[in-house]
Amino acid sequence: MESTIISTNTQQSIELENKYGAHNYHPLPVVLSRGEGVYVWDVEGKRYYDFLSAYSAVNQGHCHPKIVQVMIEQAQKFTLSSRAFYNEELGKYEKYITDFFGYDKVLPMNTGVEAVETAIKLCRKWAYEVKGISSNKAKIIVVEGNFHGRTIGVISFSSDPDSTSGFGPYMPGYITIPYDDLNALAEALKDKDVAGFLVEPIQGEAGVYVPKDGYLSAAYALCKEANVLFIGDEIQTGLARTGKMLACDHENVRPDILILGKALSGGTMPVSAVLADDAIMLTIKPGQHGSTFGGNPLACKVAIASLNVLEEEKLADNAQRLGEILRTELRKLNPALIQLVRGKGLLNAIVVNTYNGKDAWDFCIALKENGLLAKPTHGDKIRFAPPLIITEEQLWECINIIKKTVDAF
Repeated sequence: MESTIISTNTQQSIELENKYGAHNYHPLPVVLSRGEGVYVWDVEGKRYYDFLSAYSAVNQGHCHPKIVQVMIEQAQKFTLSSRAFYNEELGKYEKYITDFFGYDKVLPMNTGVEAVETAIKLCRKWAYEVKGISSNKAKIIVVEGNFHGRTIGVISFSSDPDSTSGFGPYMPGYITIPYDDLNALAEALKDKDVAGFLVEPIQGEAGVYVPKDGYLSAAYALCKEANVLFIGDEIQTGLARTGKMLACDHENVRPDILILGKALSGGTMPVSAVLADDAIMLTIKPGQHGSTFGGNPLACKVAIASLNVLEEEKLADNAQRLGEILRTELRKLNPALIQLVRGKGLLNAIVVNTYNGKDAWDFCIALKENGLLAKPTHGDKIRFAPPLIITEEQLWECINIIKKTVDAF
């Protein structure tokens, strides 16, 4: 499959990236130049369905006109001041997003991993100032298979050798337990120095691992009993992706600290947020945390527009309904190739067996040739996560592309 003929335009773009860019990604051999809705086009003009959605950053679809229009208008007016001053848009955004999710306060950041780092700092600060843990003793429980980003701080509690190997020494202060294991959580919570439990409601990067029903609500109850903060990383699972506005909503769990990113800007620029109530958020004082771009006027306007689109277009409902169709159809495919199907809403994954000497990478190359873009993760897993604006008719076209590709294998 890898022997597909690559045109000159495509080859030149690939060669430029390989020559002048760091080799920290291994992309499929396709060079994209345009996106609109559920589609992207390569430099040759070929159209594809996007089944990755920039790792769920474009839930609203590529270049959503309402979001782009707001972005253009604000970009022509005012993009960045500094948090050294107040700006006209920040307070409006802070009120909007805290009302939207039901929290007292928001701390705006840019990238997802910055928001995770912020949540960790906030949890530790709360541990010392409110819970009364001795200085420098606070611990945070994390789970195996987690993915919260790639800063030194965050990889310090990663169990992925690609993320950790060769980057030590690592930051202390974490207890790692198995995912979806309440007994292990209960045992770890016996440590009086534990301040928080950081968890993805569904593990995205690990291959869309969905925990057992009741795991999140039971974990939350255990945390409450131990006076430990439940920190929900909804960067990938949130913002309508799983069929609810937040994946935690499936079990009526309200994280003590909520982390958002990715689709908070509809894929137009880095925007992230950490939400919490006053008792937690106000432990951080002026000068103790910040960001040059966090809370900039452009990001504030874009984030409001992005949340508006999710709500007005009922994208959570669409994700819930179409996700059921997609998983039902995927489970009908050849089990010799498609070993497992799992997911919630439109965050789904298949586990692909090596078949006739071909693996998940070859399968994604074949999908590309047939007009659908997806990417393997951790070898044998492929995420299927289209923009949430996809229609049922478009979804059936994609299902047929997947079926055609399976049959050809």
